[in-house]
Order: sequence, then structure tokens, then C-alpha cells
Amino acid sequence: MSTPAPSTPGPRHLVVVGGGMVAHRLVEALVDRGGVADGGWQVTVLAEEPRAPYDRVALTSYFSGRDPQDLALGDPALWDTPGVQLRRGEQVTEVDRQARLVRTAGGREHRYDALVLATGSAPFVPPVEGKDLPGCFVYRTIDDVAALRQYVTEVDTRRQEDGSHRPVTGAVVGGGLLGLEAAGALTALGVQTHVVEFAPRLMPLQVDEGGGEALQRLVGALGVQVHAGTATAKLTAGRDGRVARMHAAEGSAAGLTHLDVDVVVFAAGVRPRDELARACELPVGPRGGVAVDPTCRTEDPAVWAIGEVAAVEGRTYGLVAPGYTMAEIVADQLLGGAAEFPGADLSTKLKLLGVDVASFGDAFGTSPGALSVVYGDPVAGVYKKLVLSDDARTLLGGILVGDAGAYAGLRPLVGRELGGDPAAWLLPEGAEGGPASAELPDDAAVCSCNNVTAGSIRDAVRCDGCTDLGAVKACTKAGTSCGSCLPLVKKLVTTELAAAGVTVSSALCEHFDVSRAQLFDVVRVTGITSFSELVDRHGRGRGCDICKPVVASILASLDSGHVLDGERATLQDTNDHVMANIQKDGTYSVVPRIPGGEVTPEGLIAIGEVARDFGLYTKITGGQRIDLFGARMELLPAIWERLVAAGFESGHAYGKSLRTVKSCVGSTWCRYGVQDSVALAIALELRYRGLRSPHKIKLGVSGCARECAEARGKDVGVIATDNGWNLYVGGNGGFTPRHAKLLAEDLDTETLVRTIDRFLVYYVRTADRLQRTAPWLEEIEGGLEHVRAVVLDDSLGIAADLDAAMADHVEGYTDEWRATLEDPEKLRRFASFVNAPDSPDPSLSYVVERGQPRPSTAAERTAGEATGAVLVAGPRLEVFSR
Repeated sequence: MSTPAPSTPGPRHLVVVGGGMVAHRLVEALVDRGGVADGGWQVTVLAEEPRAPYDRVALTSYFSGRDPQDLALGDPALWDTPGVQLRRGEQVTEVDRQARLVRTAGGREHRYDALVLATGSAPFVPPVEGKDLPGCFVYRTIDDVAALRQYVTEVDTRRQEDGSHRPVTGAVVGGGLLGLEAAGALTALGVQTHVVEFAPRLMPLQVDEGGGEALQRLVGALGVQVHAGTATAKLTAGRDGRVARMHAAEGSAAGLTHLDVDVVVFAAGVRPRDELARACELPVGPRGGVAVDPTCRTEDPAVWAIGEVAAVEGRTYGLVAPGYTMAEIVADQLLGGAAEFPGADLSTKLKLLGVDVASFGDAFGTSPGALSVVYGDPVAGVYKKLVLSDDARTLLGGILVGDAGAYAGLRPLVGRELGGDPAAWLLPEGAEGGPASAELPDDAAVCSCNNVTAGSIRDAVRCDGCTDLGAVKACTKAGTSCGSCLPLVKKLVTTELAAAGVTVSSALCEHFDVSRAQLFDVVRVTGITSFSELVDRHGRGRGCDICKPVVASILASLDSGHVLDGERATLQDTNDHVMANIQKDGTYSVVPRIPGGEVTPEGLIAIGEVARDFGLYTKITGGQRIDLFGARMELLPAIWERLVAAGFESGHAYGKSLRTVKSCVGSTWCRYGVQDSVALAIALELRYRGLRSPHKIKLGVSGCARECAEARGKDVGVIATDNGWNLYVGGNGGFTPRHAKLLAEDLDTETLVRTIDRFLVYYVRTADRLQRTAPWLEEIEGGLEHVRAVVLDDSLGIAADLDAAMADHVEGYTDEWRATLEDPEKLRRFASFVNAPDSPDPSLSYVVERGQPRPSTAAERTAGEATGAVLVAGPRLEVFSR
């Protein structure tokens, strides 16, 4: 079917109804292809909102203090293009297909030769009683979130003024993508947040049961209470007429009856805004949406529909990537092409509440004969699944929760043979252990949002002269939408530039043009103390999950401020938020520092009493400490208070920092010991405690050459000799164990400590993000010899500066647990059930093994229900029989 002839002489007139992301892409595509120049098409975009198209995917960032203008899409100059007109705040109320014109609420008429409906979708609000009460919101537009933010601020202000200081409590109806985004927004506002989901798990359309359980634990660990398998029956108002209580339907999971709330956000899905099509008698799909063929054309040859409002052969799509594809197809059709919708890649990668979630391909394994390879690390909060063909060779799809680092490399390989052991992709270092970006075939899709292949990215470097990531993004549009493909795009660009002999940029990410080491120097020299100031002065954009934790680490390395101070709290990884390690059941482990592994009987008794009184599982760690497992988040301050009173402090088991200094008993007790390894280990641990670094650091001190402390498996290892101490550096355990290398021999104690000081500070300043000391030594120019010259011979003339930096760290150290206990504002972050703070979480259940409680398996929970005996976690673990 050909493009309709113009109804009037002169340029043809295209009217686009809707001013969202997909409408923006359509206009951008027409302009880029020359369709507006030389009198081709005149374009009028009628946007209902009072602003230019913006990035709705990044809507939650509005709560971090960003200006709405920061969300604007593309180059603002697009709307100054001759022949392109954007009319804001102009709602279309009628389409007259006979006269080929549209009418607006303001009484204006716009004639068209071609009409594109890009009206998107509207939030679905379940028909529950009380849904229109003050305090109930939807989560769709900037105006929606602005109203939500203002309402929460007003409620909080009233609380402060009347002296109650009770935190604002909110509930989100819906636990899908939009619901978790809304929960993140409420959390960013300091609201105690609940998520109520009708399905038995979060994100039921994207993740399976295992992924849903992992996601719920991770989200719960951030202070968001999840109520899966729960339906909202009605909402009721308080005395002031505002929403005050959410009532759960009968039969809801865990017996929930109600929640006392101050604000409710409906995020239970969307419905296509197809009312204009219905009114002008255009056919709609069986579940709504404007019915279109594979060219995105409706029954009327002059009318197209794209984005969430379009039902392509009966199916609507709620993701931006298919909408962009539709926009490109319509642009091609309007210019005389023959493009058709090829189907949609429904892969998604998101960071929800700081938690990575990704799914791609046949994520649920519905293909005949499909096999699944699953890796789970409940301690790290990670769940990964690959779906393979029946011969276990071809990748069909996958789910990644907690760690989606392998997503960029895996998604382009869907439908292809992985090669080697598929499990290598799932292990913690699998993303780097899998096939290199250079092995991706040219036709592999790298950016699904914009349909960019690996070959297109390579051509941008080889043929179009692009020499950095920004240029490649501008040329191909790869990574300009959701951004999940950027790590892979960067690898492809780096590989091509290196092959061409071009010096490769060491930029940290797209927001900073410098490496981590260079950024460290920028912060150190300028004295900048916040991420927002740093990105405003030396970067661009809003930051990402690469640069934010890096900057948090740098700021912590350079001053003694608390990890939860101000803006820092929003930059931290999950465990740092609560200064404890999340475990498989959503509870936390608490690790007090025991320097050198030495502890008094009184200290042991105190730890034992805390474990007994709070029902915690105890375990001696490999680093000569005692780990206390099973602590609920709201109990952490009470546990810390007891431990601090007994003389203990944070062991920083949750941070990228010094963990432990392991030691043998040395000359104090051992007949082979030649030096006092325990005293040195204690001194080193107290000296370097709290030192934030690119990765975790472990030390070891052995009192003789028999090496009982395994010092050569540590980042810094010290082994006693008859003449002093031998110093080894760059060792580590884990998946890629390394033996430490000898840096210096027979050092006296003072020289040893000074050398370790300089080594650690130099590593902290110059290592890349998440780079341990072993690969750092291999990659730094000059390797071990260079480092030896710097720290022993002062070859760079910076020894005094390194010494001073360590002295500042030692002098400025404060215990993060104690500081939190002394700060009421920080303590407000540690709460579970706001309306019943002392009640145990009904989702936590345990069995007794070897005399201690451990999390129960699904089978054990089922068996427990059958026999009527369960273990429930309270302040102490008790046995209840029904």
C-alpha cells in the first residue's frame, strides 16, 4: 500500500499525536533521513504534556533532585528544525478521518496527509473502593511524580511540626517493573515502603520463581517490605479525609489483613490510550490498542500507530525498544520504503532499587527440550539462569538477578552456540571468562533498543572515524536509550581502536572522561565532597551504577565522613546501606572486628550472649572472626549497641575495605615462632581498619616460614624471619587464586609498616574500579618493580604525601556502628514493619541443624506446614506449634 497523496498542493503534512519517547524517535528518524528537508514533510507534534519529550525510563532519577530538563531527550535543536513544530500542552480530542484533520481541546484544527498515533498508555488503577482518596497517586509522568513528591514532603513536614516524627509510610500496588520503580521513588523520599503484588512473586513476567525469591530478598534487604500473593480489597480514609489504611483481600499471603499508610501509588500496569481510535471507528486489538499491520498502518491508509498504543497483529508492547522499532518503520514507510515490524526483542535489564535484574530470550524455558543451568549464591544475593537447547550448546535465554554483568555479552548470543562450558558465564567472573567481544559475529544485536549490531559498531570505528564511545553512540545510537548495552559497546570500540593502533580511552564511564585513578586525583586536589558537585564540574549527566559506587569509595578514602552521610547514602552498594551483609533469607550477618583473631574470654562471652539473646547462628570465619547470622534489619542497631558496649566495633565485612589481618600465634606461644605475629597483626588491623579501597583487602602475618597464617594468599602478606619481616604483595584467593610476590626482605617493624602504608595508599589511588591488588600489579606500568621503586625508593617523589595520607586516615577513623547509634536520623533507616516494629517477619522460617538455626528450604517449609511445626524468627528464635 503506497503512501497517501497530499490532500493539498505543496509539502505533505504529518501530524503526530503524542509527545513521548516514541514520537521523538519518529521525528528524529525523519529528520536524519532527510524527510523534512527540501519540502518533503512538514511535521507537527501535538504533545499533551507541557514539556518536550523526556526520558520516561529514567523518571525515578527525578527524586534525586534532578531538574525535569535533565530528562530531556536528544538534541533540543531537533525542535528548531525548519518544517518541524512541537506544540506543547495541546490535547487532541477528535480525529476526523473523512476531512483528514484533528481537533484539540483548545479548539484548534490541524489537517494532515498522514497521521501517526503515538498516545502511549495510561496507568491501570484497579477498581478498588477508595482509589480516589487524597494521597493516592499513579506513576507515569513528571507531573505525577512531582505531585507525589510534594505530597510526601507535606506529610513529613506536618509530622515534624506536630512533634510526632513518625516516618511517612507508603504502599505501592503492583510489583512489576513500574511498581518497583515507584517503590524506589518512595524510598528515595525517605518513605517506609511496602510493595503489594497480586502474583506470588515480584516481576512475574520477567523472572521465574527462583529469580523472584532472590529479588524479594534483595529488595527486602533495602527496607522495602514485599507482600506477594496479596490483593488490595479497599482503601479507607482517616479523620482528615486522606488515605490512611489499605485493606488486604481475604486469603492474602502470610495472613496480612491491612497496612496503615500515608500514601498509595498505583503501578499495577498500563492500558493503551486508544480512545481516539475507538471514537473515529478504527479497529482495536482484542486486548485494546490500535490494530495495525506489520508496517504499523491502521485500516485507514493515512493513519499509523506506534509505541504502546499500537497492537501489531493483535499484540501490544510495553517496552521502549519495540516502540523505537515501530518509529523507524513508519519513518521508512513515509519516505517510500517497505520496512516491516520484525518482531520485538523483549529483553530487559534494569537497576531497580539498586538491584540488577535482567531477562532475555526464552527466559522461562518454554522451548521444546530446553535445559536450564542455574547458579545461585544466596550469600551474595545472586541468582542466574541460562536456558539452553536440548544439546546444551545453543543459548535460548536467561535470567540474572543481583548481578547482571554478563547480560551485555549474553543477550547478543541468543540463538547461537555459546561454546565451552555455559556455566562459565554464570560464575562471579564469568562475564569476563566468556567469549571476548571480538568473537561476536557482525550480525549479533548489541543494542536492542535501537537495533544496532556488532558490525554497525565496528563500522562506526573503521569506516566513520569514530574514536571514542561518545562518537559511536552519536553515530549508531547504541546505548542512547536504556544504556544496558554500554559495557559491551565500550568493549567493541576498545577492541577496534586497539586493532587500528589508536590509543584507547581509559574513561571510567560515559559520565566521566577520566579513569578511576584520575578521578581520585581530581577529588583529592579539588577537595570536592559530593557526587553532584563532581559530576557538575568534571563530568556530565546523572551518573550510573559504574561511577556512583566508585565516587562513593573515593570520597570515603579521602575523608572520614560516615558512609550514610547525606548524598553518600544514595551512592552505596546494598550492604553498605545497612553496614551488614545480606544473606539468602533476607536477614543480615554481623561481623564484629577481632583484630588479629585475638579475643578475651569476656569478649567471647559477650558475643555468645548476643547470639543467644537474638537467636543468631554463629560461625568462625576463615579470617579469624565470629560471624553472627540471621539478624533482621530493625534489630541491627540493638545488636550493635550490645557489641559496642562490650568493646567491639564494625568489622567492615560489608565494604570494599580492609577485612581482616589473619595471624598465627607466633613467638607468643609457638616453639617455632621467631617474631610476635599476633602483636603485629593487631597493630596492622587497627591501623588500616575502615580504609576504603577499589576492592576488599586482606592481610596475613605469619610468625615463621611455616606460614600458618597463609600470608602469601593475601593482598599483603608478612612472614617473620630471624632478621625481621619479609613483605609480600598482590596475593588473593577466590576463583583466580594468586600467590603474593616478594616486595622486600628483612624489614624492621617501623620500615615494614611504612612500606605497607605507602603500598596501600598507592593502590587505592591508582587501581581501576573493582580491581584487586593482583591484577593491579600486573597492569600498572612497570609492574612490581615500579611499585617497589615508588614505596621503597620514592622514585616519584610522593612518599611524604603517601605517608601523610595514611596518617590522616588513622587519625580520622571512627567506628561506623557507634556513629550510627549516636545519630537519630541514621537510626531511622533501620526499620522493618513500621506499624509493628517488634513483630517477626512471617516470611522467615528456620530449621535447627547441629544445634543452631539455619534458613529452611522450600521443601522443609512445606513439610513443616504439614506437621504443624515451624520455626519463626523473632528477637529470639522460638518454636511455635499450631
